[in-house]
Amino acid sequence: MRRFLVLFCTLALACVGYAAHEEHKPEPKKKEAKPAEHSEHKPEPKKKETKPAEHAAARQRHPANINKPSTKPLKPVTQSSPRPRNLTPSTKPLKPVTQSSPRPRNLTPSTKPLKPVTPFHAYGLNLPNKPNPRIATVKFQQNRRIQGSQNWQGKNYLAFRNYRSVWHDKFWWSNHYSRVILVSGGWYYWNAGFWYPAWGYDSGNAYYPYDGPIYAYNNLPPNQVIGNVQLALQQQGYYHGEVDGLLGPLSRAAIADYQRDHRLYVTSAIDQPTLQSLGMA
Repeated sequence: MRRFLVLFCTLALACVGYAAHEEHKPEPKKKEAKPAEHSEHKPEPKKKETKPAEHAAARQRHPANINKPSTKPLKPVTQSSPRPRNLTPSTKPLKPVTQSSPRPRNLTPSTKPLKPVTPFHAYGLNLPNKPNPRIATVKFQQNRRIQGSQNWQGKNYLAFRNYRSVWHDKFWWSNHYSRVILVSGGWYYWNAGFWYPAWGYDSGNAYYPYDGPIYAYNNLPPNQVIGNVQLALQQQGYYHGEVDGLLGPLSRAAIADYQRDHRLYVTSAIDQPTLQSLGMA
């Protein structure tokens, strides 16, 4: 028992001495840190610089940047205002407005000196002597008068002022007029120096491009008179159609232009004053 106590005390004293020894033991020195220049850490690589345009494109492609307002300052919008109208009149002189008015009929507007009349030699023309399908016939109107003829003064226009369209059969025409001939698809009768359409003489031949008197120049039939007038007007630059012996719209327009330029009544027909001006009568 005494030994056990002696052993226990010995162990207790040994433990107390060891603890006192450890308490007075100096602490180990901390290892000093090396300067930054001697650090073993490598410098971080520089980031690749991106251009502003690439940043903008990347932001646009990124879903988070959709519908996100841009922080880039906007340029001021300049809008040109429309020019005011009818406010300040231009100081530039205006050109005079020239409008061609239709030539009045039955007047003598031309004042230029007339050319001397050159005699025209009548020709026996080789004419078709048949209707032209391109020129329509005139429709018959009972007691039809020539428009404007009441204003044509003088005995040379008496036949035009007195003309009335009448319809009779072949027997009536043959008993009233001695000369009735078939020309260019229509029957004509002669009376006091003029040829007239004989309406109703023959229903199978009633082609009349013109309904009115035709002056019987040199005792020629109507188609030969018309053909020579077409030829004379063609030589003077008024008529540009075919010499066919038919008094159609083109021929009548050429006659009207010639009459207007030569201070004649614009009858658009073959009358004695027009033939005299052409040198034919």
